[in-house]
Amino acid sequence: MSELKRGLHIERETIDDEVDDELVDDVSGDDASRDGGRKRHGRKRKRRKGRRRRLTLAVLPTLLTLSNGVCGLAAIAVAMSVNLPWENETKLLVAGILIFGGMLFDALDGSAARMTGQESRFGAELDSLCDAITFGTAPAVIVWRYSDGLALPQKISWGIGVLFALCVLMRLARFNVETTEDDPHDGFEGLPSPAAAGTIAAFAIAMPELAIYATDSSYPENVQWLAQHLMAGSQYFIAGLALSLAYLMVSRVQYPHVFQQLLRGRRSPHQIGQAMFVVIGAVLLHWLALPIAFCYYAYGSPVRTLVSRYRHRGEAEAKMGESDGVDRI
Repeated sequence: MSELKRGLHIERETIDDEVDDELVDDVSGDDASRDGGRKRHGRKRKRRKGRRRRLTLAVLPTLLTLSNGVCGLAAIAVAMSVNLPWENETKLLVAGILIFGGMLFDALDGSAARMTGQESRFGAELDSLCDAITFGTAPAVIVWRYSDGLALPQKISWGIGVLFALCVLMRLARFNVETTEDDPHDGFEGLPSPAAAGTIAAFAIAMPELAIYATDSSYPENVQWLAQHLMAGSQYFIAGLALSLAYLMVSRVQYPHVFQQLLRGRRSPHQIGQAMFVVIGAVLLHWLALPIAFCYYAYGSPVRTLVSRYRHRGEAEAKMGESDGVDRI
């Protein structure tokens, strides 16, 4: 039914209902008025059930969220394309850059919605769907493409990619269920899916520069040797990286919200020193500093958690030993 016909049909039903209501009101007697009231109430209830809630969209946040999804689809298309006259490393480089573009749009849409006061449940659900494409499927495709024609069995690489994408879906679903409206967004429980996808994309971006270190004779021999071995073991490393990142996403490890911490309040000298270290590393190592920074974020929190847990366990055992010694005395 076209929109015009649907509108005419609704208007006709409304007129008929009004006529019926007038006829019912003209009926005299208590029984007639009671029956007419029941009929009107029933018709109003049916009309109320038939009405659907109209959805209004926040234009700017929605466009930014959809741009995130477009970046993810473009990354998949470039990585899987057989018509582009590029090397496989170049395709994965472009796919990694597109994933970072999706991360940028993902950060901007939430900020735009909060600044304009246009946060909605629809926007949150749409954001999760686009994140599933950009941060779930696109990195899985990169993992698959790294194993093409290499020694790693294809079944293993495909299984690892599927597992990574499924963990992203579970991570997003858990975040939507457990996050409340008054959440301050100071941190995350489990590795955020954009950070996991960014870690894989960072290695895809850094691989061409690593190939230059491995083949350019102007670099020292030990640097070339290290770069060559890293290139040779990259397929195994990327697969293991995707496995560990998938586990961290569904874990309960606490991760800080980096951008929120940078924008709020004053920073400690330790945090300022870390930021300076990242800047100097980016100047010296260029694109190679990108995977180092992402790995530091992804694995720094679990390592600190394990160290803190063993430290507390050692202190507890020491206290128990001291109490046993006091009891014996």
